[in-house]
Parts: sequence; structure tokens; C-alpha cells
Amino acid sequence: MSKLAFIFPGQGSQSVGMGKDVHDQSETARSIFEAADEKLGMKLSEIMFEGPQETLTLTYNAQPALLTASTAILSKFRENGISPDYAAGHSLGEYSALVASGVLSFEDAVYAVRKRGEYMNEAVPAGIGAMAAIMGMDADALKSVTEEVTASGFSVQLANLNCPGQIVISGTAEGVEKASALAKEKGAKRAIALDVSGPFHSELMKPAAEKFAAVLEELEVNDAAIPAVANVTAKPVADKNEIKRLLVEQLYSPVRWEESVREMIDQGVTVFVEIGPGKVLSGLVKKIDRSAEVIAVSDMASFEAAVQKLKEVQL
Repeated sequence: MSKLAFIFPGQGSQSVGMGKDVHDQSETARSIFEAADEKLGMKLSEIMFEGPQETLTLTYNAQPALLTASTAILSKFRENGISPDYAAGHSLGEYSALVASGVLSFEDAVYAVRKRGEYMNEAVPAGIGAMAAIMGMDADALKSVTEEVTASGFSVQLANLNCPGQIVISGTAEGVEKASALAKEKGAKRAIALDVSGPFHSELMKPAAEKFAAVLEELEVNDAAIPAVANVTAKPVADKNEIKRLLVEQLYSPVRWEESVREMIDQGVTVFVEIGPGKVLSGLVKKIDRSAEVIAVSDMASFEAAVQKLKEVQL
């Protein structure tokens, strides 16, 4: 029997206006936006709906905003009695997945990711760190490149193993620049500098991880009711203590997205529903396995189409 996975996007998918029509058309979803504003003591929903984009894109705004937009749409699936067999999210999206899995309440999650964003922003001063997407090189070869550059005194690591031929590296600006050049010398097709505010999922995020561990201790974390696939291990995890440990490690460890998707497919998942702004993960899933059914839901129209499609698919 086919299984269903809910997947949730991470930072970079945000855009001004996201979630507005869900907010305007659904009382259930509206309560999510109101809860975010109240928990954070700020008009997050106003930034989401009206911008400006530069303010929304700030790490400590983008993270709670994406979580809120995704959870608002998730609330509509719950209202319709649609529940997944697995949940997973890309980086920040892992927190949306943990809300879907019953590990965190939305209020605790939105507070946690706001703090996470603040600590990530503080960890490395602007201009010190960087990230780049390396196209057309396998993980082992690229890992050798990053290790060589790091050994020469310029820290850089694999950050996001997204899909075949697309891996993001992260570290000091010099480390990323040198690794990008060396990767191209050794056969990579392209190296694309990313417009990000910090070197996420690199060793430089360890100070943020130490502070964030204390935040997680303040929260009520439950065992997962629905298996959540962890970024760090690419395996389903249910134990609350292991989940907390992995969330701390996630800040400075690679996001093993390709392996996570393959793990869910191995467990019988044939339908992936991307819940939240954009279609980044839908594209990645298709590059990982063309036979997978992928449905992207970012507004009420796509939600209604998804509900209809899920009725047609034998799950």
C-alpha cells in the first residue's frame, strides 16, 4: 500500500504575501498567524503579508515566518482528516515537520525558530561566512575538496546534500571561495554563490548550537506520533531526547536531504506533499526519483487541488 509524506521547505522559500489567502479564507489557519504574533510579541503576520522583502528575509524573521505559513496550511489538512505516514523538512523545515509529528506545539516551535534565527545571525558576523551550490560533483569527491581546503586553514564543509549533482558547501568566505575554485578544477560543472546571511550547517554554527540547546530544554518535547525523518541521520526518529540532540547537531551538520527522500521511498512512500511557500523541495524530489508523485501546496487553490488529488491516489 502506498504511503504519504508531508515535506516542508526551509529558508530561501520565503516571499512577501505568503500565507495571506490561507489566512483570509480560513479561520483555522488565521488562528495560527495570531498565535505566532502573540507568542513572539510582534506583528510577524504583517511582515509576511506586506514586507518589505529585505525585512522578511532576515534570518530571525524568515524562520518563524516560514514555519507559520507551513503550519497554517498543515492546519487545513488536519481539518480535513488528512495525516501523513512520514514527515520531513529541509533545515528550518524540520521544525514544521516536528509540529506535524506532534513533537512540538506550534507556539513552542515558533519561539524556538525565532531564537534559532537570532543565534545563527549572531554566530558569525556578516561577510565572514558564505555558502555556494556546487553542481555536477558527487559527495565523496566534494568532501575531499572541502577537507583539503579546511586543512589549509580555511574552514568549509558540506552543508546540504540536496539531490544528485547538487550539493551546497558552507564555511568562511575564503574557504567557500577556495573550495568552489578547486571543485571546478576537479570537474564540477558550476559553483554558484548563494545570497545567504551566514554559513549555515557548518562548524561556524557551533556557538549558536550551544546557546540553542538551552532553548530546547525550556520546551515541552514529545515523542513523535508520526515518524519524522531527521536531517542529520536521514532516518526516522521518534524518541524526544534523540530529537532534541539531533536538532542541536543539525545547526552545524549537513542536511542529508537526498538520503532522507530515498529513506522515505524505501519505507513505501510514493506521494510527497510539499507544504509551504515555493516548490523547491518538489523539484528536488523529482530529481531524486522521477516516479514519485509530488504535490506542492502553498495557497488555498493548491490545497483544494491537493485534497482532490489525494482522493484519487490509492493511499
